[in-house]
Amino acid sequence: MAFGNPPVEYPALALIVSGGHSNLFFVPEPGKYKVLARTRDDAAGEAFDKVAKLMGLGYPGGPIIERLAREGNPRAVKFSTPRMGDGSPDFSFSGLKTAVTKHVRETGMQPVTNGAEPSQAIKDLAASFQSVVVRSLVGTTERLAAEYGPKTLIVGGGVACNGALREASQEAATRLGIPAYFPSRHLSTDNAAMIAAAGTVKLEAGERAGFDLNADVTLRLQNVETQEDALRKAKVRYRL
Repeated sequence: MAFGNPPVEYPALALIVSGGHSNLFFVPEPGKYKVLARTRDDAAGEAFDKVAKLMGLGYPGGPIIERLAREGNPRAVKFSTPRMGDGSPDFSFSGLKTAVTKHVRETGMQPVTNGAEPSQAIKDLAASFQSVVVRSLVGTTERLAAEYGPKTLIVGGGVACNGALREASQEAATRLGIPAYFPSRHLSTDNAAMIAAAGTVKLEAGERAGFDLNADVTLRLQNVETQEDALRKAKVRYRL
């Protein structure tokens, strides 16, 4: 289910970005998922919040950084795009947060205080930081989309409100020749709507739980193995 969008054509690729999650899923059909990439440490939304706090911008950090980034130069501060040393497509933003902290310390940048107008240096830092986060998320998504061949790209979660992320995701989808679907901004942060959407798929499939069902934080998504995964394993097993 994609709020406010045409029906999703499967298989789909779903990038879910929030304060707690930076996950990329391959979705061969409704209710079945394969985790392609996940955050190893700070999620993207968490990194936005921590960097905003470092610059004295308040909470939540995402909307403030996005607003200031419009007036900043995304090339002003050179940050490396985060990549895993083991070659995994997983996301990691703690190192980027550390790089921002180092830049603030080495330049003597003063955080915003008492509601003062942020300096141009703060705006440039916001733009540079946001640019790297978006580049990491969308670059990984586009690389794996080229490998898995989805028919739809879905971008959701609280950080999906970010205009730069939406624009870059749409551009990537256009290059791939597939549509990109986003929830409306007010629904991107609505947990109740997300739960209802996930539950609707289960309900329509005839899956129901009793009233004794309780919350379980250890539950995991049903992970599926695609034919491509099985073929890769076979090639390794038999050294084809």
